[in-house]
Amino acid sequence: MFAVGREDDNRVTVTFKVSDIAYEMLQRKPGLRPAPHLASRGLKWIQLFAKPGLSDKDLKGFLRESYALVGQGLPKKVRMELGLGPPKREPESRPSN
Repeated sequence: MFAVGREDDNRVTVTFKVSDIAYEMLQRKPGLRPAPHLASRGLKWIQLFAKPGLSDKDLKGFLRESYALVGQGLPKKVRMELGLGPPKREPESRPSN
C-alpha cells in the first residue's frame, strides 16, 4: 500500500508515504497533517485532509514518490514482476588518498 483515498460528503482525504525530509516539510502545511494511526507509530505518512493542501500536480508527484518508496522495500523478485527493476543501491564510499 502506498496511498489511501477516501471521499465523504464532497470532501476528499488522501494519505500517502513520504520521505523523512518531505514529512518534516509537509506536516505543518495548512490542509496536511501526519496521518492518524500511521504517523503515531513512527511511520512517515501524510494526510491531505483540507484545502489548501497540495495542488493536483504536487499531489501526483508525492503519490509517484510514495509508490517508489514502498517499491524499494519489496523483495527483488516482486520488484521485477512489477516492472520496478532492481532496488537502488547506495553508492559505495571509496577511501580518500
